[in-house]
Amino acid sequence: MRGMLLYFSFRSLYLLPLHSFCSLGPRTFPDTGIHVMAEVDVPGHAESWGVGYQDLWPSSSCREPLDVSKNFTFDVVSGILADLRKIFPFELFHLGGDEVHTDCWSSTPHISQWLQEQRMTPKDAYKLGPGVCPKAVAKGFQCIFSNQGVWYLDHLDVPWDSVYNAEPLEGINDVSAQKLVLGGEVCMWGETADTSDVQQTIWPRAAAAAERLWSKREALSAANTNITALSRLHYFRCLLNMRGVQAAPVTAPYGRSAPYGPGSCYAQ
Repeated sequence: MRGMLLYFSFRSLYLLPLHSFCSLGPRTFPDTGIHVMAEVDVPGHAESWGVGYQDLWPSSSCREPLDVSKNFTFDVVSGILADLRKIFPFELFHLGGDEVHTDCWSSTPHISQWLQEQRMTPKDAYKLGPGVCPKAVAKGFQCIFSNQGVWYLDHLDVPWDSVYNAEPLEGINDVSAQKLVLGGEVCMWGETADTSDVQQTIWPRAAAAAERLWSKREALSAANTNITALSRLHYFRCLLNMRGVQAAPVTAPYGRSAPYGPGSCYAQ
């Protein structure tokens, strides 16, 4: 499993595991309001696709992101999405877009030539970047907010208050556009996590993001989070511990850090 997404709407929580769902049986759980959203991460993180279709690789030595210059690439992506649509009844897919390093396109002659003919730079060919939500809602699309800098939970040097203070509506001042932001997601990537440390990495920082999404911006703009929120997170972390969830200390300098001393929850 590469990772998982914890998606908080402004009213609900969803856990979206990023792995094969072949053994899940039903792909939706209407009685609980949970939908399973499949991710097809393109055009980066797709080197393995070229094992079956080598034309998807820009070259034998430069294998991702997928070759943007070929119609075949888009035919394959469309075909995979069409097949997945038969398996997952939920209306949305997650198209990833993670870590797309376009230098490969610049260094591959036939793609570089194609870009010149299209009068595009590699950045033009792949325009997804920071500030996606303001751009999306400005065009009338709905958006789920995330923040790669502070809401990637594998960034262990990000403290709880940085997670808490991330603003989902940053750059969106129109009230009607703000309503198009459905919620947000924190991302738990699995490169440095397994069953021994995944809970400590997720909690309690994910709870900080959840409370942030469930709180009005106006109520937090002038607040001292160490006074208003920290005690709640301390309590929630200890509540998780009592229920068998191995949540890490709230104020530790790094995610998954050891507590400063024994009995921190008893001290409360």
